[in-house]
Amino acid sequence: MTDVRVSVCMATYNGEAYLREQLDSILVELEPQDEVVIVDDASSDGTVALLSAISDPRVRVHARETNHGYVRTFEEALQRATGDVVMLSDQDDVWVHGRRALLVAATAERAVAASNLVLLGDGSPLRSPLTGRDWLLRAADGPRRGRNQWKILIGDAPYFGCAMAIRRDFLSVATPFPEYLTESHDLWLATLANACGGLAHVEQPTVRRRLHEANASSERPRGLRQALQSRVLLLRLWAEARRRARRRSRA
Repeated sequence: MTDVRVSVCMATYNGEAYLREQLDSILVELEPQDEVVIVDDASSDGTVALLSAISDPRVRVHARETNHGYVRTFEEALQRATGDVVMLSDQDDVWVHGRRALLVAATAERAVAASNLVLLGDGSPLRSPLTGRDWLLRAADGPRRGRNQWKILIGDAPYFGCAMAIRRDFLSVATPFPEYLTESHDLWLATLANACGGLAHVEQPTVRRRLHEANASSERPRGLRQALQSRVLLLRLWAEARRRARRRSRA
């Protein structure tokens, strides 16, 4: 797997508090030919200064002067990536040792792979906001596209961008993101993968997720209005994913 080039794509915004620990856990995993593509979304704290002080040549930083939101920032990072396999990363988690090898192997099977994750600290799995049960992916369910898409639509699918990897040939299908996509870029990628043939589920956790008040995504249930708006968005994404899947198959 050392001949595969991996790009780690990260969107940062006022992430100074936890960013160094996250980058340390990433860089120790990577090979010399890999890269970390960081797009900063006009941070007002010391994030850019921290990144500028990193001497590792694998780290590439692109600082924006205006804020565009995390979805567009991740999209830019993906578009700047040059690796064979692209791994998404949040700015405040910690990678589990062996993540690179697990996700590279999984993307040899499917264009998109998603792993489980555990909470930083006690190592417990996240709980489903819908059922309250452990929120876990099973490898055998990866090809079950209808089931997985239904769980996305009802809000019970534990697909997190910070635990996902994408093969390079899939980026031309996934980007540009739909113009109305303002949240849940990870669910867009999972939805598109389902439309195009399914995604690989990696049962081993590859991320220790840090929960704090500034998380871009929350595990708390949404209010009724927000939940309905989210369902409408997911239905639009499913329709768009099917259009792109048909276009991909014709090509």
